[in-house]
Amino acid sequence: MLLFAPLIVLVLALALDCLFGEPRRFHPVVGFGQLVNAAEKQFNTTPNNSRLSLLAGLFSVFLLTAPFLGLAIWTSATLDGWPLVLIQSIVLWLAMSLRGLAEHGKAVAEPLQAGDLETAREQVSRIVSRKASALDEKGVAAAATESMLENGADAVFASLFWFLVAGIPGVVLHRMVNTLDAMWGYRNPRFLYFGRVAARLDDLMGWVPARLTALTYMLLGHRKLAWWCWRNQAPQWDSPNAGPVMAAGAGALNVRLGGPSPYPSGVKQRPVLGGAHDASSASVDAAIALVRRGVWLWLVAVLVTTVFIFLALHSS
Repeated sequence: MLLFAPLIVLVLALALDCLFGEPRRFHPVVGFGQLVNAAEKQFNTTPNNSRLSLLAGLFSVFLLTAPFLGLAIWTSATLDGWPLVLIQSIVLWLAMSLRGLAEHGKAVAEPLQAGDLETAREQVSRIVSRKASALDEKGVAAAATESMLENGADAVFASLFWFLVAGIPGVVLHRMVNTLDAMWGYRNPRFLYFGRVAARLDDLMGWVPARLTALTYMLLGHRKLAWWCWRNQAPQWDSPNAGPVMAAGAGALNVRLGGPSPYPSGVKQRPVLGGAHDASSASVDAAIALVRRGVWLWLVAVLVTTVFIFLALHSS
């Protein structure tokens, strides 16, 4: 039971995600986000003072994460057997969002395919921070495709990785740090110093999962192109983790991503990633399928590893 427990948890969590998706009410990540907003309003009072703002950010990260991490550690140490498996499955289900990712992507792809650009713009504005009203059809498709690839790493594979490495505490800490980075990790006067600790922690916790995600995309797509994009294009990206994921994913799909993108603050010049084909509704669907196939690959890898360890233990 103990040896096969991680595999059982993965299967149960993915089954819960497939059946129920993201909870519509009382989602713990949403509740944590409200606490994050409250802490920022309370402690981010000196954004122009780099030292004080950095210390305030560090204190806020500790204040927000320590109680929940402590509870996760206590739960893991206290429970065992099937009760622990059940709790682990629920926590992993709540932390990842495979079905939710696909739903958000299809909400963009379907109106794009039907020629309804306005609806596609409205839906893509829910998942990216770009100025959706300034995006044409290719821009909307590229934004959605990028979101599927990047959030596949953050919301799916990183959660699976941290569960396999550190159980409930790993999943909980990663989800909290990733949420903090999403809300505070901006390079603007308000968050430049206050959000730096959260951003660096997210980079640290995402480093290995991002590269495993990039490897997953590469193995399941156009391998040579994905490898070339990963090695040559990823270093040009401003994020150390999004770069490999986006470049390898774009290459795996042989789709052209990146490039100039309109934001509320102006047009941001970004490196071009991927292959020769323009983004479209088909590339959004292909990105969703790539993430799904990646999850199956991870399940197979965990199954093979578990069986190998089981046979090795019982043959000695």
